[in-house]
Amino acid sequence: MIWDLHTHLTRQLRGNTPAEKAAHLIEVGARHGIERFCCYMGMEWSRDPDPENLRKQNDDILEVAEAHPGQMFGFVYLNPKYLEASLDEMKRCLRDGPMVGVKLWVAERCSEPSLDPIVAYATELGVPVLQHTWNKTTGNLPGESTADDLARLAARHPDAKLICAHSGGNWELAIPAVRDFPNISIGLGGFDPTAGVTEMAVREIGAERVLFGSDAPGRSFASQIAKVTGADISASQRDLILGENLARILDPVLISKGLTE
Repeated sequence: MIWDLHTHLTRQLRGNTPAEKAAHLIEVGARHGIERFCCYMGMEWSRDPDPENLRKQNDDILEVAEAHPGQMFGFVYLNPKYLEASLDEMKRCLRDGPMVGVKLWVAERCSEPSLDPIVAYATELGVPVLQHTWNKTTGNLPGESTADDLARLAARHPDAKLICAHSGGNWELAIPAVRDFPNISIGLGGFDPTAGVTEMAVREIGAERVLFGSDAPGRSFASQIAKVTGADISASQRDLILGENLARILDPVLISKGLTE
């Protein structure tokens, strides 16, 4: 069982509509044994989207989730700078719609208190919050979070289901930063398939907190799966990372929305 935490609808995919692009993503992913895909952000991204842009991007993902139910799981994209609009989108897409998680990118560092109402509501709804994290040698973008930012958020919300996307980019710094926060899992997608990352994650935080993700189509399915299949870990640990952990995190909300087989 392989469930992909991290996919998008970018220009590398065939099709003119979100549903068509998602169909191509499913087709290619199936060749690698991927059964389920989490998808977020629309066909045209914005780093600091205003409410109108947020709604448009989330409309794209709603189309995908409705066209491919049970295969494509949407996460609602939010901007904490527009709190009221973000909470409205959570109600529209999560509470009343088919989406199953929250996606945050680079509009605001996640250690900021502006995120607290969003994370509190996500916790109330029982959905995970996936936060882009990166520690860049050349300097982060304004508003771009590191794993240390996410650790500060996790300390304020111990019951939240938080995911450290990209393993913080510089995973040798990020994994220790989140180690002592059991409510944080790490996503393996979207950076080079460097040897040792999965082994370090399993050793430091446990296989139960590590999630496979590709960041396709910006990254290839094969190179990202290889982080797990090529790692020196046990078969049971591999199964947890490739799909069982994500299924466990999402199962309550999937069951509540009738999205399980």
